[in-house]
Amino acid sequence: MTTRTTNDSAPLPGVAARAVPYLPLGLLAGLGAVLAYLWKYPCRFGGAWDGGIGQYTHFCYTDIYPLFWAEKLNEGKVPYVDYPVEYPVGIGGIMEFARRLAGGDGVVFYDVTVVLMGIALVVGVLLTAALAGRRPWDALWYAVGPAVILCAYINWDLAAGALALGGLLAWARHRPWLAGVLLALSVATKFYPLMFFGALFLLTLRTARWMPFLKTVAGAAGAWLLVNVPIMMINFEGWQRFYAFSSERGADWGGLWFFFQKTQWFGHDRPEFLAFLGDGEKLNTMAMAALAVLLLGVAVLALTAPRRPRLMQLCFLALAAFMITNKVWSPQYVLWLVPFAVLARPRWGALAAWQVAECWYFFSIWLYLITQIPDQASLGIGDDPYFLSVWARLLTIVVLMALVVWEILRPEHDVVRQGDVDDPSGGPFDQAEDRFVLRRAVLARGGSEERDGPEERGGQEQPEPV
Repeated sequence: MTTRTTNDSAPLPGVAARAVPYLPLGLLAGLGAVLAYLWKYPCRFGGAWDGGIGQYTHFCYTDIYPLFWAEKLNEGKVPYVDYPVEYPVGIGGIMEFARRLAGGDGVVFYDVTVVLMGIALVVGVLLTAALAGRRPWDALWYAVGPAVILCAYINWDLAAGALALGGLLAWARHRPWLAGVLLALSVATKFYPLMFFGALFLLTLRTARWMPFLKTVAGAAGAWLLVNVPIMMINFEGWQRFYAFSSERGADWGGLWFFFQKTQWFGHDRPEFLAFLGDGEKLNTMAMAALAVLLLGVAVLALTAPRRPRLMQLCFLALAAFMITNKVWSPQYVLWLVPFAVLARPRWGALAAWQVAECWYFFSIWLYLITQIPDQASLGIGDDPYFLSVWARLLTIVVLMALVVWEILRPEHDVVRQGDVDDPSGGPFDQAEDRFVLRRAVLARGGSEERDGPEERGGQEQPEPV
């Protein structure tokens, strides 16, 4: 007769012990999801969505509810197949899922979407905690951060965040194929996670660990094609609407380009020598050029820093560069950046200042939109206070970027790396040796040229002084 020993069940307590710290974080993330839903109370239960400026004066606007009609979902139209949608296929899939459960009711459509986004928030918080390594409580900024609660259900951004964080955690756990699949699905939901492939490439170049990166790219390419090609084959025009819309749209709310296009800047005429910044015909070129310059700076930093940067530091810098050069900067874009800002530099001072600026912008944009409604301008704010909030948000993010750059150049000041920790979310990069550093490559080439020089001139190389 055999007897069961305590060792047979040993793995379960181990798993449970590891899961215990995440339970309160999950509960707090659920609380954040509920608070975000209650914030929309005047619209969801008070009818402000249907009452003109009420959705602005009560600060409870969402894209989800009106798009139920704008995208013809109330008529039973299938996204892309029956009607072109201005979002990538991932969001179209979520729309279709919620439409099937809504039964033609826009409020139910909103509620179903909120449940899905609430789940995405909880999952995203837990993934952030896992990526944070020994600092899981830093994920509280994502769970109950004030800007997160205010902006959670404006759009479908939380879904892309959960997928992107899941992909990066898969990378951290040395599962490159899964990392590629999840990152591709996040790109198919919102475009911004594409920036993370650049961060992975730079660290791959520095460490020469190519195989995990190539597997990730292959997995991403396959997954992206798998979810996009069927829609392209069914209705190519419906599928490409998102890409055409992104290219054709002009400068929009929140972006610096929108500020540059105004004829007056804080009560003064726009300087003539800066008039090109307001040229709508050159907007795409200027935005792409500005992003390219910033990303080039990130690349030079990554390849010249005295110590290899952490993956989350580069992800944050690349994503912040993408946001501040974008043609539109909607308030819900804060959801993109919060987990990466926390993982890049988990110090509360600068993070708190940035959150204040994001909340300031959140309230400013709705008050500013009121002034765009005829005969309602007295209830809102004008250009100057609105653009002041735009610049406040920008400057706090630039300060965060500068602090992250400073810690990359001075890694001994990085709190994540205290206690001989290298890169808790770096996966294959963690504890990796530097194989390529741009400064060394330049110096080595320069030294080689110096050594070759005397021979090329026909002279003899002199010994160095002792």
